[in-house]
Amino acid sequence: MSDPARLLGEARRELARLVPTLDALLDDLDAATARARPIPGEWAPIEILCHLRDEEQEDFGARLRAVLDGQTAFAPIAPEQWVEARRYREAELAPTLDDLRTRRADSLAFLASVSPERLRAAVSLPRLGALSGLDLLVAWVAHDRLHVRQLAGTLARLWANRWVPLKAEYAGPIPYAPRGQAPGLVAATPAEI
Repeated sequence: MSDPARLLGEARRELARLVPTLDALLDDLDAATARARPIPGEWAPIEILCHLRDEEQEDFGARLRAVLDGQTAFAPIAPEQWVEARRYREAELAPTLDDLRTRRADSLAFLASVSPERLRAAVSLPRLGALSGLDLLVAWVAHDRLHVRQLAGTLARLWANRWVPLKAEYAGPIPYAPRGQAPGLVAATPAEI
C-alpha cells in the first residue's frame, strides 16, 4: 500500500494546482462561450466549473470526511443530474470560480489537518468494495485532471467552431467533432508543410 504521508503531501500539492489552471483557461472567457456546449449532450465550460465546485464539498470532501469520521456509508449524490436540476448553464463564471477557489482553499486547509495514517480507514461500497481515504485522494486528483482535459477539449472545439471555415484541425484531432464529421485532420508532418 502507498505511504499515506507521501500520498497526502503529493495530493495536496496537486489539488492546489486546479484553481490556477482554471484561472489560466477561463481568463476573459465571455459569457456566451462559457455557456456554449461543444456539441449537444456535452457540458459547457460553466457546467464543468459548476460540477467541480459542487463535487468539492458534496463528493470528495464529504466522502473523505465520512471515511475519517468512521461512517459506514456515504450520502447519495447525483452529479450528472445536478447539471440540469441546479441550472448550471445559468451560472456566472467569475462568482462560480471564486466559490470553487474558496471551497478548494477550505479543502486544502482540512487536508493539512489530517493525520496520514487515518487515511487507511475505508467505507465499503457494493460495487467497488472498500474505498479508503487514500483511494479518495487519488481519485480526487484524477477527477481534477479529467475535467481539466474535458475543459481544454471543450475550449478547443469552441475555438475551432468560432473560426470555421478555417482549418483548426491542422493542429491535430479536436475533441467533440460534430456528428458525421471526423474528429479532425491529422497534423501534417514537416515534409508536408
